[in-house]
Amino acid sequence: MIAKLLIPALLCASALAAEKPNIVLIIADDMNWDDNGAYGHPKIHTPNIDALAKGGMLFEHAYLTANSCSPSRASIITGRYPHNTGAEQLHWPLPKESLTFVEQLKASGYYTAAAGKWHLGKDVVDRFDDVFEASTAGFILPTGADKKSGKMIAKSPSGCEDWLSTLQNRPKKKPFFLWFAALDPHREYEKDAFQPPHKSDSVRLPPYVPDTPEVRGDYQLYYDEIGRLDNYVGKVMAELKKQGVADNTLVLFISDNGRPFPGDKTTLYDGGIRTPWIVSWPARIKAGQRTRSLVSSVDIAPTFLKLAGLTPGKTYEGVDFAPILEDPTVTARNYAFAEDHWHDYEDHGRAIANQRWKLIRNSYVDLQNTPSADAGRSPTWQSMLKLRADNKLNAAQLRCFSSPRAKFELYDLKNDPFETKNLAGSKEHQATLLEMQSALAAWSKKTNDYLPTKRTPDEFHRVTGAPDHSVRKRPRPSKKDMFGTNGKY
Repeated sequence: MIAKLLIPALLCASALAAEKPNIVLIIADDMNWDDNGAYGHPKIHTPNIDALAKGGMLFEHAYLTANSCSPSRASIITGRYPHNTGAEQLHWPLPKESLTFVEQLKASGYYTAAAGKWHLGKDVVDRFDDVFEASTAGFILPTGADKKSGKMIAKSPSGCEDWLSTLQNRPKKKPFFLWFAALDPHREYEKDAFQPPHKSDSVRLPPYVPDTPEVRGDYQLYYDEIGRLDNYVGKVMAELKKQGVADNTLVLFISDNGRPFPGDKTTLYDGGIRTPWIVSWPARIKAGQRTRSLVSSVDIAPTFLKLAGLTPGKTYEGVDFAPILEDPTVTARNYAFAEDHWHDYEDHGRAIANQRWKLIRNSYVDLQNTPSADAGRSPTWQSMLKLRADNKLNAAQLRCFSSPRAKFELYDLKNDPFETKNLAGSKEHQATLLEMQSALAAWSKKTNDYLPTKRTPDEFHRVTGAPDHSVRKRPRPSKKDMFGTNGKY
């Protein structure tokens, strides 16, 4: 009797293993890696993200290749480091000749669709069967006749509004890949994004922002948008179950960069480049697992292709992290690398990290580590400006204003998780410094990294965040239009 019961189960498992997995990539917009319950935040309302982690595998050490919105997305979809995408600056569109993993999935029989924030340019829209784009008003400050509004508010503010219908209306006889990209929790913030709203005592502040009512209020609204995003994650997971396809659907939840606050987004600190990374795949991943294995967003493309039974080509610069899904102790990579390029303001830098150490190399040490322009118009930044005038900011909070910066910054992520103590000048850490410098130099050589010969003008005032409309043009010209090439310039 037991044997008779086991045979159908084994046949079902065998069929499931042979079947191509469905894949859903969910990308939050400007969400910090630990601003959710799964990563230890005690007060943010994220029951669906937390459930995703409980039902799958949570990666404790996951990094993005960029600290900025569109460069990060361009890197993910091409599987290449930002300096090799031709789209390493904010709002630069991907070149038409770009190879993406999506078109390869599509050619192999997958239905492919994107819904929500796009931010990749018009020349690669055809790589998907369908694209349901959220309004750019949610992340691009108006120009022209509308520039006086001074706010970025989309008609569909979450950017997730088309996720469910995209999943429901997909062809039912094909495996599917869905690129679900939110606008949440990108600025601007409005009240009533989430009910009940988060309270002031829910806020957990890092030491590099001051604790004032204005800052706490700003964080509360940011938390509310995370709560709204979480609701949509729940709707997607419920629909997958309703359709009976949840078991063989891999869901990966990440963010494109860190939260839009001073000291986070557009920096190479963990608040800019570290990401939540949660994978659910009931047919293949045992529930409730955590892994310390290091992963990078450049690994997503080759991994998805391999899981679909395809062979990644030579253009892909990441590694396959799928073995970790079978064994969380597997090492896929020893280091993760990240890049800093123009985002509203000029900057250039590189970072290398492992589970313990982070090295940052600043190319333009004469420039301040100015936060993104949307963060620069925020109540948090305005509060910091007032406190700075009264000499009431601590050293960590003054970092955004400091220049010149150190050429190298070395941090012990275990003992200094907020990266406030630069150890690059410490005699006892010289061996670690040299090891990280050597690994970064080797990566730079391998990937043909370079320092631009020209600087790009700022589009906003570095203190007030006010736009310079004599410089700003939207849509922003491409890299080739600006510098005559999609490569080294």
